[in-house]
Amino acid sequence: MFSQLRRLQLVALLAFAACGPAFSQDPRASETQYLAREWLKLTDSGNAQAAWQAAGRKFQAAMTPEQWERALAGQRAPFGALVQRTFNGASFRGDIPNQPPGDYALLMFRTTFANRSVVFESISLEREGDGRWRVVGYVLR
Repeated sequence: MFSQLRRLQLVALLAFAACGPAFSQDPRASETQYLAREWLKLTDSGNAQAAWQAAGRKFQAAMTPEQWERALAGQRAPFGALVQRTFNGASFRGDIPNQPPGDYALLMFRTTFANRSVVFESISLEREGDGRWRVVGYVLR
């Protein structure tokens, strides 16, 4: 009897462990992380124009492509080339400070550059009217 109970517990534990990853990550986290990384590739390569065009309406309304190019060069260029970027997590909200209610994702990456060992990159995305997520904010700390 004891060994049957132990086997049942082991089977239940293994079944629970196998199902855990399927329930642990919100599918929006995978989608937004992929989109953020694709956008970050543009900034990593210094392609400010393409990054601006790929960004959301709020990002584009906040600055011209030329202003974004100057901001990107001024803030990112001193860090040097990307060495490593690690995803630290995502949260989803209906509102963020100083913005109207919407569908927002806030992603955090811990990043190492050639000239700066630890940088935290915060990326804000918004699901726009067409249902697609787009970058609306980028902050380096």
